[in-house]
Amino acid sequence: MPGGPMGRGRGAVEEPQDFGGVMKKLVHFCRHYIPAIIVALVLGAIGTVCQIVGPDKLKDMTNEIAKGLPALVNGKPVLGAIDMDAVTHIAWLLVALYVGYAVLCYVQSWMMANVTQRTAQELREAISVKINKLPLKYFDKVSYGDVLSRITNDVDAIGQTLGQSVGSLITSVTLFVGALIMMFYNNVIMTVCAILSSLVGLLIMGVIMKVSQKYFSRQQIALGDVNGHVEEMYAGHTVVKAYCGEADSIRAFEKYNGDLYDSGWKSQFLSGLMMPLMNFVGNFGYVVVCVVGAVLAMDGKIEFGVIVAFMMYIRLFTQPLSQFAQAFQNLQRCAAASERVFGFLEEPEMADESDKQALLGVNGKPVRGDVEFSHVKFGYDPSKTIINDFSASVKSGQKVAIVGPTGAGKTTMVNLLMRFYEISGGSIAIDGVDTKSVPRWNVHDQFSMVLQDTWVFRGTVRENIAYSKPGVTGKQIEDACKAVGLHHYIMSLPNGYDTVLDDKATLSQGQKQLLTIARAMVEDAPILILDEATSSVDTRTEELIQKAMDALTVDRTSFVIAHRLSTIRDADMILVMNHGDIVESGTHEELLAKGGFYADIYNSQFALTD
Repeated sequence: MPGGPMGRGRGAVEEPQDFGGVMKKLVHFCRHYIPAIIVALVLGAIGTVCQIVGPDKLKDMTNEIAKGLPALVNGKPVLGAIDMDAVTHIAWLLVALYVGYAVLCYVQSWMMANVTQRTAQELREAISVKINKLPLKYFDKVSYGDVLSRITNDVDAIGQTLGQSVGSLITSVTLFVGALIMMFYNNVIMTVCAILSSLVGLLIMGVIMKVSQKYFSRQQIALGDVNGHVEEMYAGHTVVKAYCGEADSIRAFEKYNGDLYDSGWKSQFLSGLMMPLMNFVGNFGYVVVCVVGAVLAMDGKIEFGVIVAFMMYIRLFTQPLSQFAQAFQNLQRCAAASERVFGFLEEPEMADESDKQALLGVNGKPVRGDVEFSHVKFGYDPSKTIINDFSASVKSGQKVAIVGPTGAGKTTMVNLLMRFYEISGGSIAIDGVDTKSVPRWNVHDQFSMVLQDTWVFRGTVRENIAYSKPGVTGKQIEDACKAVGLHHYIMSLPNGYDTVLDDKATLSQGQKQLLTIARAMVEDAPILILDEATSSVDTRTEELIQKAMDALTVDRTSFVIAHRLSTIRDADMILVMNHGDIVESGTHEELLAKGGFYADIYNSQFALTD
């Protein structure tokens, strides 16, 4: 959908780069449904044949009735005898045909709806499984919104358009070909006249569609411009007001709005002509059939019932023409969505580690928390190394602070420690075990994390704190909340720990941070990571969080990333990073005494606060 600053300039119809290739992939994905699809399409085609045969039987009924109408013999009306048995027989046959058409089309729709929605369900499941197999570097280059769009919008587009277009295409082809055959079967001259009359209307429709398409494209571009401008102006409303940019903003909006109006009314006007034009084609065909049919009937070349049948066949002949265009457009949209979904499913995955044994924290042997970095090298881009030669030795229970300017590689080191990314060289070991030699999940199990960006999902307070930790007791949760100073607030909520966190019961930023610390306490992992956990709160809340984190780090190996150096004075070791390397290490007092890089950073922070 066009919208937002990045939504400008998108075309009206998204086209797939390889229509045939991506449709083969889609067919292969739902291959186990192919028998059901074939049966559904065959049933739909048979139902359409029932619809096609109907007018021919109505012709026979009309002729039977016409035989019994009054005739003039020597100027006097003579009443004929209508064969009601024959009429009744044909009537029941017509009822059977139309009931069969309705039932078969219903069954086809039911089967196709099941197949397409099952396919959509399986695509979502495949994407969900795929997400957990993708390396984090994929999400460095692709936005979460784009992934979400593939799960929701693209999969929905596949489910909806596939079911509509395939069934519609088959029935339309059957209806078009069948109606044409039956028309030729009844009378060649009237069929040729009907086709010529339809071609006149179709040529006019083609011209209108060609002209209207460019206005639809312009409308989408203008709509993207309007949405993008409005989003930008509302997001930066304070700045616009402060810099007196209202007049420029209004002028820009009026221009975009004018373009949208101009393209919008032209596209809507031209598209609005399509239905009247379709009616004109049908009505013009009726006129031609009636005139030509009357001439042929007067010459005794056809019966009156043929005219009645042709009037119905004209509608059945012109109806699929508009359905073709709609079905192909739907298939194109389906292919474009499928291309994005299968592009995601074909992304390179992390290496399979099913053959690796879990060696950390197994067989009742707890992990101590000794961590060894040995000549670690890494680059997000293989051709550009950002961690050049990182080595450090951390003992169990130590509190290690990692400091340095933005871009120095602090968070990168933590990501490498948890194997979110694979190192290019060197090794990282926990208790002497190389983390590459064990499955990733076994590494992740040894860590608790408290990040700068708090994550609280829709659920109860209890569920949030005990996230993904089986067997957690209510006492453990309450003890953790008491330790971080959150218990009193939780008990003031309507349902205490069973209160659902939503728009009616929310937490402040500081309370969310305390909740994530309580979550880490409940996790009770031997190694703790604190990444800028107090950077987005006020000083008072920072003190509360700092106390909670101090309680959390007891008897755990802790890695603390902090810009506020006042929070890591008591660290057992401070690693000072710059440009991917450790430039200094030691305690707070030792580093200040050196008067080096750390001392410069520390003194500059306190100079700014004075």
